[in-house]
Amino acid sequence: MNIEGATFSELREMPLEDVDALLRFGDPITFRMGTASILAEFNRLDDELQVNLAHIDGGGEGVLVRLWKLIETYARQREYNAIAWSVHALTCAEPNPRLQEFLQAKGFKQFDDGTHGPVLHFRQAL
Repeated sequence: MNIEGATFSELREMPLEDVDALLRFGDPITFRMGTASILAEFNRLDDELQVNLAHIDGGGEGVLVRLWKLIETYARQREYNAIAWSVHALTCAEPNPRLQEFLQAKGFKQFDDGTHGPVLHFRQAL
């Protein structure tokens, strides 16, 4: 599975500064991963990486699990103490009940974000 044409191995071999530049902290970005198109935003708050997944269109080949592992590896390499995940699975145009059930089984809880409204949120300690 590629992200914008790059393999996971190629991404891991990139200089840290280049990967940080791809994430464009504080700005929404759209990228393709496998057959999915993903709208996300990444931010830093002290020693925490914040991941805001606004929309995932397509996929089905384990994109969310692979993205989770990739982001977790990234956060560990940079010595973050936690990842704060927010997924807009409750208020999108066509909510996916299977995705909501999957996330809630993983420990995500409904949270009313003052900026984005109701999201499924999970704080992953590293």
